[in-house]
Amino acid sequence: MKVLVTGAAGQLGSDVIKEASKRGHETIGTDQVDAVALSLPCKYYPADLTDEQCVQSLIVQCKPDAVIHCAAWTAVDAAEEPENRDTVYDINVNATRCIAEACRQDDCTMMYISTDYVFDGEGQTSWDPDETDYSPLNYYGESKLCGEKAITDTLDKYFVVRTSWVFGLNGNNFVKTMLKVGKSRDEVRVVNDQIGTPTYTPDLARLLVDMIETDKYGYYHASNEGGYISWYDFTCEIYRQAGLSTKIIPVSTEEYGLSLVKRPHNSRLSKDKLSENGFKLLPTWQDALARFLKETVR
Repeated sequence: MKVLVTGAAGQLGSDVIKEASKRGHETIGTDQVDAVALSLPCKYYPADLTDEQCVQSLIVQCKPDAVIHCAAWTAVDAAEEPENRDTVYDINVNATRCIAEACRQDDCTMMYISTDYVFDGEGQTSWDPDETDYSPLNYYGESKLCGEKAITDTLDKYFVVRTSWVFGLNGNNFVKTMLKVGKSRDEVRVVNDQIGTPTYTPDLARLLVDMIETDKYGYYHASNEGGYISWYDFTCEIYRQAGLSTKIIPVSTEEYGLSLVKRPHNSRLSKDKLSENGFKLLPTWQDALARFLKETVR
C-alpha cells in the first residue's frame, strides 16, 4: 500500500510515518517544513495544503492508496484570536476539503484526525463516535467539525478518528510541560474538573495504520485505555513515575482561570466501536506514560 501522511513534521504525523514504513508500506510525507525531510524514513514533498492546485498535483504525483491527514492547527487559545481565524479555517477546513476532493478524483481512501472538541463537553457519559449532537465550545472545535463535514460530504471511503489529550516524543505537549514545571517549582496548580483519557502518539499511530489497512470506514474514537481521569490525576501519575516530589494542588477550571477559551469538561470517548470492528485497543495510558518517560531519559 502507498500511504501519504500530511503533517509529517508533527507530533502524530512523524509517528504514523514510522509505523507505516516499519510495516513495509511505501510511505510519503508532506508538510510545509523542508528540514524534516532529513530525518523521515520515507519520500518527502513540502506542500501548501491550502492550495487546491498544489494538493491535486501532489495526489496525482504520488498516487497514494490512502491519505492519513494529520496536519492541523491545534493551538486552541491562539485559534480564538480574530487575527488567526482565517488561517485556522484555511488549515483545518479548506486544506481538508482540498485533500478530500483530490482523494475523490483519484478514488483514494482518506483518514482525518479529529478531536473531542466537536462536542459541548457536558455531562458524564462517554461520547459515541456516531453521535451527531455537535456543539463546539470554541473556534478550534468549530473548525475541526467543519473539516469532518468537508470529508463526509465529499467521500464514501473515509475514516474520521477523534482523539484527545495527545502526547508524544516529537513536539510540545502536556507531559513535557508538567515535567519542566515540576523540576523548577515547589508546587503546581492543575485542573481537576476536565475529564478524559491521554493518547500516546506511537500507540495511536499503530491503530491508525491498522485501520487504514481495512475498509471498515466511518467515525471512530481512539485514546489509550486505563480509565477516565482529570488533568490533576494525570499530573500525579507523571510525577510519581518521574520521581518528582512537587506538590500538586487540584483546582477547578474557573479557579485556574488563565484562559478565556472554553474547554470541554467531559472528554470521555467511547472506544466500543473499535472493538466491535475487530481493532486492537491501545494499551493503558499508565503503560504509555512509562514508555514515554523511558524514551525521554535516554
